[in-house]
Amino acid sequence: KWSTSVTYAEEGTAEITFVATTVPKWHFYSLQDEMNPMTFTFTPGPEYKTEGSIKEKTKPIKEFDDLMGANRYFYEKSAKYVQKIRLNTTKPFSVKVTAEYQSCFEDGKCVMEEEDMVIKIVPPATNVVQDTVVVTPDTMVQSVPDTAVVNPDTTVAVVKASDTGNPLSEDDSLWWLFIIAFLSGLAAILTPCVFPMIPMTVSFFMHNTENKKKARFEAIVYGLSIITIYTVIGTIVAVTLGANFANFLSTHWIPNVLFFLIFVIFAFSFFGMFEITLPSWMISKTDSKAEKGGISGAFFMAFTLVLVSFSCTGPIVGAILVKSAGGAVLEPIIGMLGFSLAFAIPFTLFAFFPSWLSNLPKSGGWLNAVKVVLGFLELALGLKFLSIADQTYHWGILDREVYLALWIVIFTLMGFYLLGKLKFAHDSELKYLGVPRLMLAIITFSFVVYMIPGMWGAPLRMLSGYIPPQNSLDFDIAKIVRDNASVGGDNELCEKPRYGDFLHLPPGYEGFFDYEQALECAKKQNKPLFIDFTGHGCTNCREMEAVVWSDPAVLERLKNDYVIAALYVDDKTPLPESEWITSTYDGKVKKTLGKKNADLQITRLNNNAQPFYVLVGKDERVLAWPYGYDRSVEKFVDFLDRGKKKYAELYR
Repeated sequence: KWSTSVTYAEEGTAEITFVATTVPKWHFYSLQDEMNPMTFTFTPGPEYKTEGSIKEKTKPIKEFDDLMGANRYFYEKSAKYVQKIRLNTTKPFSVKVTAEYQSCFEDGKCVMEEEDMVIKIVPPATNVVQDTVVVTPDTMVQSVPDTAVVNPDTTVAVVKASDTGNPLSEDDSLWWLFIIAFLSGLAAILTPCVFPMIPMTVSFFMHNTENKKKARFEAIVYGLSIITIYTVIGTIVAVTLGANFANFLSTHWIPNVLFFLIFVIFAFSFFGMFEITLPSWMISKTDSKAEKGGISGAFFMAFTLVLVSFSCTGPIVGAILVKSAGGAVLEPIIGMLGFSLAFAIPFTLFAFFPSWLSNLPKSGGWLNAVKVVLGFLELALGLKFLSIADQTYHWGILDREVYLALWIVIFTLMGFYLLGKLKFAHDSELKYLGVPRLMLAIITFSFVVYMIPGMWGAPLRMLSGYIPPQNSLDFDIAKIVRDNASVGGDNELCEKPRYGDFLHLPPGYEGFFDYEQALECAKKQNKPLFIDFTGHGCTNCREMEAVVWSDPAVLERLKNDYVIAALYVDDKTPLPESEWITSTYDGKVKKTLGKKNADLQITRLNNNAQPFYVLVGKDERVLAWPYGYDRSVEKFVDFLDRGKKKYAELYR
């Protein structure tokens, strides 16, 4: 159930508050969900303009979905959302908003919800009392398995999950970011332009030997200054980019390609091709102020360290900010806090206890080796950004095997470098191989060996979140074996499937992705049509395919006895105007492939859940009771057999 209210906190603006409340035993997914996020669609009008993105004010529950490799964020009771709008008129008007989200029953069965709301806006200048508008219709439909998100109409302003910039991210996610940033700070200390700065720092604080108490106080100020400088950088990124720029950063090809190029440039810098440095006048000016001593001297000493070490820390800091800028507002701040804390602790401790300096290893070639290894890692991780753009826009330049080939080469070269077989311009002579370096080489080559089978179809589940999906693999041995397995019968398609260049069936299967084309082929082959209402983000769909569809008995029946149509209800592919349809269910024009397929399921079958399997005959008659999410192979085989038997009774 949804309710809305409006407040007027600032002149010329209004804040619309949405409150969603669940019914017992149900939960719904939040704006942050990584598979089926809630979306708010604001119909544009001349009377107002949305400012920023919608904010989720209630902290969601978080669970990690192992099968999909994604975090799920949901609510079991209620959630509150706030959207700020800029008023362009003093006259009353209405704002039309559509909320689309996934609701699930406690047994795991899910449905897709869509709530249309009309909010009355009465600007204060009209002196009309503002009423709270309550929307009560319950839009819940049949409780059946997991559904994928039906994307909003692209002709209106869509506020997506990644636009929200929710400041209430899960504590454990922030902790993981903090830990990664902290470890990055420790790694930065071992770079050649940072490590030699430790003795310089100690010598600065040893000047005040007469007053050790004052020297230690200045050492503390020095450490806090380092943390403050980096955290301020993170805060600036959070305020300027974190919330409103998040969706653009995470989905559009321009920032992702830019981030990829930044990582490549950073990697080349670490390899010694060039150094990324700040202007010398800036460093000289801060250095002269540091020499004055006192609290201000300690601060400018810290600032000098930040500037001088930029050529080594810049790529690491940039990587953290790139990683966090597309998320919640807190993430860049937490990332920089973690990095600066690790970066500051050693300098502060050595400034506090100068005698420890004698225990440090001497600077040498090992520092440059750390820098080069970081360069290899930057180069490998940068490919992820190019992959995001490639998958989103279907460029096809970085398929799974190309991506893996690049990683295999990068980490193989890194392994040879660790063994001393590969040298860069600034490397010193490696007289012998130390145990730590040998162990790192073993780990690196083991990782390479792990990746190699992925070139021919191994799932590589450990890397599922970092590499392109398996259906982008051109040469899949397991798929070839399945495709050439002798299961009897004629399973050739009548014609090339529409959308088959970017939509896929599970390995071993062939079929269509357009309902009319599939139905026509089924009639020609005198076979029943097997309809699979599915979605890219449907967890239970993937589970059914992995557990049920992979069974030989199911494979044999679907390949021999049916024509398959996989209808994706969440696909964003725009349809030509001649194929647009006006729904008899909600009166809206459906302009995308996913919207059209979803409307077919809702209007014809009074259902909007996935997975949802339907068997139909030549006249589109349903041959057996539709099948939902049930992992029993025996029941699914019986379902297929009943459909085949009914088809024979009706049409033969």
